[in-house]
Amino acid sequence: MKVASDLPVSIRNMVLILDWIAYVCRVLTGIALVAITVIFGWLVFGRYVLNATPTWVEQVALLLVMTIAFLGAAVGVHDNSHLSVSLLRSAVPPWIRRVLVVSTDVLMAGFGGLMLWFGARLTIFKWGSLIPLIQVPEGLRSLPLTIGGGLILVFSIGHLIRVFVGGDERSDSIE
Repeated sequence: MKVASDLPVSIRNMVLILDWIAYVCRVLTGIALVAITVIFGWLVFGRYVLNATPTWVEQVALLLVMTIAFLGAAVGVHDNSHLSVSLLRSAVPPWIRRVLVVSTDVLMAGFGGLMLWFGARLTIFKWGSLIPLIQVPEGLRSLPLTIGGGLILVFSIGHLIRVFVGGDERSDSIE
């Protein structure tokens, strides 16, 4: 995101840190996407060339899909690129638009907080059992949910802080 130079240093630093976290999430989702492509290539090769289907591919693919989905969703919240209907916001006066934007950010923060809380509880609950075929803790399945929820919470709070200090430069996709 673009950082306005008239913002306080602490807010500029916060924006830079959140941008860096989003960048790391993009890199991790990119790596997961490449990995899932490679392991499905191995699945096809093993099944049709070697006549020996690697059974672990499905379990690893599920973990990678969870990582891609939840980290990608968090980055979407950070970049304001998630699916939204902006027709109403664009049709109302600026002060109502600000209320709607703040309401959306508060709801997203609440949703991220719930994902973090219940995802953490699920992760802790399932950590003691192992995923068959790959022998890693079952809690790894819900860990991306927990991390993604925490990131959605943090990114939404970052948006709210910028709204209230006047540094929110987000715009709707149709503007």
